[in-house]
Amino acid sequence: MNAGSEQRQLAAIVFTDMVGYSALAQRDEALALELLEEHRRVLREILARFHGTEIKTIGDAFLLQFRSALEAVQCAMEIQRTFAKRNHDVPSERRIELRIGIHLGDVVHRDGDVYGDGVNIASRIEPLADPGGICISEDVERQIRSAVDVRVEKLAPAELKNIQLPMALFRLVLGWERRPVAAASPSSRKRPPITKLVIAALILFALLAAASIWLFQRTQAKLSAGATAPKSIAVLPFENQNRDPDIDYLCDGIPESIINSLSELPKLKVMSRNSVFHYKGKATDVPTIGKELKVQTLLTGRVRQRGDGLTIGVELINAQDNSQLWGQQYSRKLADVFAVQEEIAQEVSAKLRLKLTGTEKEQLAKRPTENLKAFQYYMQGRTAMQRRTSADMLTAVRHYEKALEEDPNYALAYAGLADAYANSGYYGSVAPVEGRRKAEEAARKALALDPNLAEAHAGLGLAYIGFAPSNFSVGDKELRHAIELSPNLAVAHYSLGLSFIRQRRLDEATVELRKARELDPLSSVIARAVAIPVYFKRDYARAFELLRQANELGPPLSATWEIGLYIKNGSLNEAFAEIEKAKAARKDDPLFVYSTGMAYAASGKKPEEIQKIKELEAIAGGTLSTAHWIAKIDATLNDKEMAFSWLERALATGAIGVFYNDEPVWDPIRDDPRFSALVAKMVVPETAQKQ
Repeated sequence: MNAGSEQRQLAAIVFTDMVGYSALAQRDEALALELLEEHRRVLREILARFHGTEIKTIGDAFLLQFRSALEAVQCAMEIQRTFAKRNHDVPSERRIELRIGIHLGDVVHRDGDVYGDGVNIASRIEPLADPGGICISEDVERQIRSAVDVRVEKLAPAELKNIQLPMALFRLVLGWERRPVAAASPSSRKRPPITKLVIAALILFALLAAASIWLFQRTQAKLSAGATAPKSIAVLPFENQNRDPDIDYLCDGIPESIINSLSELPKLKVMSRNSVFHYKGKATDVPTIGKELKVQTLLTGRVRQRGDGLTIGVELINAQDNSQLWGQQYSRKLADVFAVQEEIAQEVSAKLRLKLTGTEKEQLAKRPTENLKAFQYYMQGRTAMQRRTSADMLTAVRHYEKALEEDPNYALAYAGLADAYANSGYYGSVAPVEGRRKAEEAARKALALDPNLAEAHAGLGLAYIGFAPSNFSVGDKELRHAIELSPNLAVAHYSLGLSFIRQRRLDEATVELRKARELDPLSSVIARAVAIPVYFKRDYARAFELLRQANELGPPLSATWEIGLYIKNGSLNEAFAEIEKAKAARKDDPLFVYSTGMAYAASGKKPEEIQKIKELEAIAGGTLSTAHWIAKIDATLNDKEMAFSWLERALATGAIGVFYNDEPVWDPIRDDPRFSALVAKMVVPETAQKQ
């Protein structure tokens, strides 16, 4: 643009001003200049990231221009966030606080300067902002109302100097700005008579005394409660503001990564992914969720992606009164998502006032991968695992393998692969002996990359205790180590509970399974498992009530022992009703075929039961992964010879679940010497268990 030329355009204008700079300059000019230079340097660094233009500085003030109102607001929020964080640990005299005003209007560029109403109004709005705050005009609010994750509050009407038309103004509720306390007007400061003053002082003294007693008692009660009740949090799935399934992996993956980080803090109770993802896509009713999960705080969030730009908004909320404890918005590049996850986890631990050791701080800063594509495949594997069918286990395996192709050093993906293979061996997707071998191999690769990865120790433990012959000594040791590393890892408590069941330590199993349920209260798998020790103690009525409660969380007939409880409780009609409801969706699922065969066997329908056995044989193919299920059907028919024949074949496959020797379904053949001999073969001899 030539000198003297003029250009008119619509622009977003930002006006900033340092709070208290003039007074500081009079008291300590050197300090004022030092802070002014720091302020300018920080602001200019941020400005470049949001495509802003510095028009000029006016003493301690900046005049900035942006192409859009959204970029102007995002930049202003980042400026205020940066200075708020910087001010957290500095003396009051060294604080740098800004007021910011933003307006969208017509401006004129002339001779390197900017004029017009856009500039005038922004400069008049700025003084109305609180220290550390942002004030915007109605035109700006209209542009950003659905684009930023922060509450906007309308201000009381105010006259703007030299601005004739009335204008609606708003403030962004950032959470860290200081709201000034309104001072009494001079006319209201009349001295009361001396007698009234004395009376007022006495009344005030009495009130203060009463308040002090109340506050002391309340504080003591809080301290007492705090000594016994650990801090607790649920990190909910983040809202997908794009409504685009392609970024679901971010909306699910970011909170899951935060859960993984926080779960390693022993002073914090963290709800498991399974339970919090129950609320995915649902309205966030904070008090209700807090009561259902029995947590004190909730972390909610929103994700929006534009090209390679990512906006993440989070709020830490008190579940008791729905008040916000902390909120933040992050505007970063998509590639920076791992850094944002780390920052959020650190901020949450700070806001909950957790005193972290050096090791715990390192755990919060740990990033499992820096590869976005690998992260996406890993999350797809996690999603498939949650559905827990035979086909889904193989889908999970493929996703984890793709994640490892992208990042061969992704230890968490190896841990996921170990879990998927172990479950594939159980659900009949692969031969049990193959599932065990691959699960152990994947877990060991994970531990070679990260020896302190709790999920890998849990996967290795499951491989040892979940297949025959089982090595309980080594398996339990791995599971306990997983719990030491991550006390909130529900799956480790769950697997240890199953190990105790198989060792006939039913009371200890109940303790671990209840702990798993406490951490993952909405998991139907864990809720069902809580009923197993009760069932094996032959308290059928109580066990069936627990199973019915679990059915409210997920589909029935999801484990091999469940149909046996229906039979022992005399609830065959109810079992057939559930089978009929599930037929369309699960008819090819081996577990469904087995449950149906068991129901037919118990009701005396021989031809139908034989047909289901043939279907199980066909599904298993040459692996005979369902051999022990067929043995259960034959035991229910009191056909000892066929039951033992299938049990021998089951032992040869290393099949899971055979050594539930307390299970009532084996009662018809339990007294046969062959049964105890088989059970003995299902466990590694005690002398060989330690390694």
